[in-house]
Amino acid sequence: ANASTVTAAPSSSPGPAPACDATASLRPGPLPAPGQMPAGSNMERILKRGRLIAGVDQNSYLMGFRNSFTGEIEGFDVDVARQIAKAVFGDEKKVQFKVVTSAERIPMLQRGEVDLVVRTMTITCDRLRDVDFSQVYYQAGQRVLVRRNSGITGVESLADKKVCVASGSTSLNNVVNRVKTTVSVPNWTDCLVMLQQGQADAISTDDTILAGLAAQDPYTEVVGARFTEEPYGVGVPKGQEDLVRFVNGVLERMRGDGTWGAIYGRWLNTLGPAPAPPVARYRD
Repeated sequence: ANASTVTAAPSSSPGPAPACDATASLRPGPLPAPGQMPAGSNMERILKRGRLIAGVDQNSYLMGFRNSFTGEIEGFDVDVARQIAKAVFGDEKKVQFKVVTSAERIPMLQRGEVDLVVRTMTITCDRLRDVDFSQVYYQAGQRVLVRRNSGITGVESLADKKVCVASGSTSLNNVVNRVKTTVSVPNWTDCLVMLQQGQADAISTDDTILAGLAAQDPYTEVVGARFTEEPYGVGVPKGQEDLVRFVNGVLERMRGDGTWGAIYGRWLNTLGPAPAPPVARYRD
């Protein structure tokens, strides 16, 4: 359902993408104590509401997915959102999760339906015209998922193949001109079904997402080297600089006190030993 063939890379905004230092964010100040947010700040607004509203995924196993036994949404991105809620309230449970697709991330931030988005969202200059981003909290890279024994060895083998991607993702732009046919669907699990049913030859997206798909189907495998770099950031509505700095302060603390490594070990250890967290870069 809702699958479509894509013939050209879409753009989220009219005109050419601007040049920028995309991964340089705003420097954080000292974190206020939980429950004591600065007067008039966006954090105080969230505190008075009584919950953080975070846009997350429920279809990307390991990053953001719904646990079929408990009904709870879990994953690496979800734990990052919980740490932000903990910094505001002193309680990581004071967060309301709103499920968003890749294509819905920016519109929901622009409409104010969520306070922030933590959903495998690559920081790009094009997206920075519409929303703001935290510093990089995870460095992913695009690879390829195929059925075992397919003969496909990486992106260089896809020129005459049909490849599935999720709409609204940077992965779509990265493959549409490299392959014979690109099929776009709302969620990555839709791609897995298409691969299983023989409607697609491969799936191409970030290695974090592919690891979750491969864990759900032992007859698939991730192949080839990374052919892009995908720096994930927390998406924040445009103009809310205080919230960007606050989130960056939370991420700084997570790197320093071992929280980042613990979250990686909980969800992404199948990708190998925990790497060092991404180094923060600031433009001010």
